[in-house]
Amino acid sequence: MKKILLLSDTHSHIDDVILKYVDMADEVWHAGDVGNLEVTDVIKKRKPLRAVYGNIDDATARLEFPLHNRFMCENVDVWITHIGGYPDKYNPNIRAELQNNPPKLFICGHSHILKVQFDKKLNLLHMNPGAAGISGFHQVRTMLRFSIDGDKIQDLEIIEIGKK
Repeated sequence: MKKILLLSDTHSHIDDVILKYVDMADEVWHAGDVGNLEVTDVIKKRKPLRAVYGNIDDATARLEFPLHNRFMCENVDVWITHIGGYPDKYNPNIRAELQNNPPKLFICGHSHILKVQFDKKLNLLHMNPGAAGISGFHQVRTMLRFSIDGDKIQDLEIIEIGKK
């Protein structure tokens, strides 16, 4: 079993509240718009990190992280990308791949809107953790945490860090 902390859109912000949850996870996944790589450097010193770059990330971040990160966690096929869209409104650049080879868990960021939704058509779980940073239009900073045990995604919890 793996305990996952999922965050996105930190926009160069990391603080003790985020790090408290980092320390409780087995792995941290970041769905893009990292901002300054000091954010991911701090996380990597504490826990294994899987991340993608987002639209605000510079060339240094784009050299360190891919646009798409697809991997297996236990027996769950995971795909993380920054601008992915939502069920029935997926990004046109990835829609065909999603339809032809859907993962079990599809994760994106970008919107700063926390959303977890099951896509019945593609039989996948879609997650967007909202935004953990202090930049953007969101009012409340959010993250998600959950566990993966074999082929099960369970114990999903919304973490509201507080107002930005």
